[in-house]
Amino acid sequence: MIKLYSQAMAFLATYKNDERGVTAIEYGLIAVAMAAMLSAVFVYTGTDTGVSLVDRLAGLFSNIATDLAGAKPNDD
Repeated sequence: MIKLYSQAMAFLATYKNDERGVTAIEYGLIAVAMAAMLSAVFVYTGTDTGVSLVDRLAGLFSNIATDLAGAKPNDD
């Protein structure tokens, strides 16, 4: 009976110290957290205007393109 108990305790000790799947779970949790943060950044603006970050960036790049198209080349 003592031999069975010691074998069971040895098995449980090795099972408790086994960390083979922990890294995959940690990477999965990090991926979920990053996806949640990215979706919050691209959807939520923090203002009452209802304009998303993507729409703001598109407007900003459009303004830059307009400014560059209207700029005169330097004659140096």
